[in-house]
Amino acid sequence: MDVTEASDSCEAILSEVADGVVADERFLEDVMLGILARGNVLIEDVPGTGKTLTANLFATALGLSFSRVQFTPDLLPADVTGTHVYNEVEQSFEFREGPVFAQVVLGDEINRAPPKTQAALLEAMAEHQVTVEGTTHDLPEPFFVLATQNPVEQEGTFPLPEAQVDRFLIKTSLGYPGRDAERRLLSRRLARDEQSPTAGQVVSPEEVRALQSVPETVHVDEDLQGYMTDIARATREDSRVEVGVSPRGTQRFLETVRAHAVLSGRDFATPDDVKRVARPVLAHRLVLTAKASVEDVDAATIVDDVLDDIAVPTVAEAGAGR
Repeated sequence: MDVTEASDSCEAILSEVADGVVADERFLEDVMLGILARGNVLIEDVPGTGKTLTANLFATALGLSFSRVQFTPDLLPADVTGTHVYNEVEQSFEFREGPVFAQVVLGDEINRAPPKTQAALLEAMAEHQVTVEGTTHDLPEPFFVLATQNPVEQEGTFPLPEAQVDRFLIKTSLGYPGRDAERRLLSRRLARDEQSPTAGQVVSPEEVRALQSVPETVHVDEDLQGYMTDIARATREDSRVEVGVSPRGTQRFLETVRAHAVLSGRDFATPDDVKRVARPVLAHRLVLTAKASVEDVDAATIVDDVLDDIAVPTVAEAGAGR
């Protein structure tokens, strides 16, 4: 699959999902970028905005299996990964897979689960495998976690540790729809009998794997590599930041930039790709100082300030050096 074919497939997937959920185009693109770059996506939003529906529609359009895990304070790791059950007929224990054994896993309100259960998901997100009682089980491929958390209600929640937040390629938000979009939502509901809309399958699991390999072919100019490096390093030097973007975050930054180039139908990356993905890829990786937190400094604003301060390479803009 070449870049043009991949871009056309992505447009078809986004169009199919957009027919079922009323959401901002950039939000749907963020989720698609996570899939293309083989990463996981964290959605922070209030209930009722369409997070579960979005995950379900993407899974259907991609032709992938889907499962939903509702995280609660009493949820155990085995409830996510699976457990061994005694088979009386065979007189032996057999492994019964948990809901994480799906290709698209929705972790709903992940910050309601205790740290031990959150950690059980960490291996799945990072290694695409789970270990139960010393035995490692591979997860189906492709594998993608879309997790949600409610930023408003904090009672009975367990904030995700920085190490786990860093495992999410992208953090994004749906937000409330505009008036026209919400009016369109009512019109769509009147046009069908079922409460929830559905989507058709656009690609197969094999085609999804082919899609995910295309960003590896995207050219990234040396000046653009330096630009991304300078952005990541600048976050560590900002006085409002206690912990900046890690080297792993810099690599994920590169992967998402290449994925956005594919989404745009190009086989080379530009500074516009960098600027487009910087916020959703970098902001959630910043740990702010106590003073900045008290003053309600927004991590996304820090990323914007860094982008304003660093000179944009002109050579890469023209696609030169290829």
